[in-house]
Amino acid sequence: MLYSYVSSPLGDLLVAGSEECIELVSFPTGAKTQTPEPTWDRSDAAFVEAGRQLDAYFGGDLHTFTLDYRLGVTAFQNAVLAELPRIPYGETRTYGEIAARIGRPKASRAVGAANGSNPLPILLPCHRVVGANGGLTGFGGGLQAKRFLLDLEQRHSRA
Repeated sequence: MLYSYVSSPLGDLLVAGSEECIELVSFPTGAKTQTPEPTWDRSDAAFVEAGRQLDAYFGGDLHTFTLDYRLGVTAFQNAVLAELPRIPYGETRTYGEIAARIGRPKASRAVGAANGSNPLPILLPCHRVVGANGGLTGFGGGLQAKRFLLDLEQRHSRA
């Protein structure tokens, strides 16, 4: 696996995968923070486009990512994660709404678990999923990072 770091307002994001696709984005803080494995090789050249798109996202100029990625997840998790890019930039949906959209209206807790297993936060915008009351719930990068991303998108979606 190859990896690099991309600077962001949230700190340096770990980006990992191959020259063909991204498999991981990790925040520098939070419950789901990951570090490179000893067998991984650093390759900044492999992630130039990822860095460009992430920079544009944080600048408010990119609302949809066009990076190739690979997910090593279950079919249910894949169904949940496939819904995330369908949430419009600057908007949110609840876990229950995602469950209904994938045809499993009683599976909001399972949707939450699948959302929490997202290996590509920001690219697959799990930060746009909130609790039934609209409140922020767990986020691998920490709730401050989730709030930052939502605020960023709301600012730029009105521009």
